[in-house]
Amino acid sequence: MTLHPEILWAQRSSDVEEEKNVVYLTVNLPDINESTLEYELTSTKISFKAKTGSAERSIEEREYAFDFELFAEVIPEESKKRLNTRSFYAILRKKEKKVEFWPRLQKVKQKSNFIKTDFSKWVDEDEQDGAIAAPEDPDLDMGGMGGMGGMGGMGGMGGMGGMGGMGGMGGMGGMGGMGGMGGMGGMDFEKMMAQMSAQGGAGPSGSSGPDDDVDSDSEDDGPPPLEETPSTS
Repeated sequence: MTLHPEILWAQRSSDVEEEKNVVYLTVNLPDINESTLEYELTSTKISFKAKTGSAERSIEEREYAFDFELFAEVIPEESKKRLNTRSFYAILRKKEKKVEFWPRLQKVKQKSNFIKTDFSKWVDEDEQDGAIAAPEDPDLDMGGMGGMGGMGGMGGMGGMGGMGGMGGMGGMGGMGGMGGMGGMGGMDFEKMMAQMSAQGGAGPSGSSGPDDDVDSDSEDDGPPPLEETPSTS
């Protein structure tokens, strides 16, 4: 028995920009067997057939299909498609550039329980100017089905040498490449720390600040207590 899959659709329209004159179509059908997929798009008609399930994995196999005439003409060679584990997704390029939306997906005006509005992508006709022309979909190659390898030129960012172009930050040598920060205005921290140690922990001005009365030996035992407590003997 052949079943009808759920179809979700949305659209954009423009009388100037072609990339904003499209129909978004999602066949909401997970785990499609790619070897069984038959998809055909002409300027006036769309057809789809595929199977899900696996006899080898004891998952019941089911066959799904649909075909119908589109409300208006599209340009097949400028349309896109993509199959993933969740669905079959397509972007159909409308042939006629106009501001008005298609009133429906099918040419024939009839009620269908399988064709539904994709509210995740839909915007009203008078609000589409501020909407993104094409929703971002990580599974859709907007540059063509043969693409997605375009990112391969970066080799997982290998083209940047794995960020090696920055020397892996190794050129800083754990900040040692800056001479212990000595390159910052001639400031020598090691010398400064030695002077502070010789002055009993005094600051650069030669005084230890408002805590001069505190016994310096107490700092060797860790942080001071939160409150002063009377000593007991």
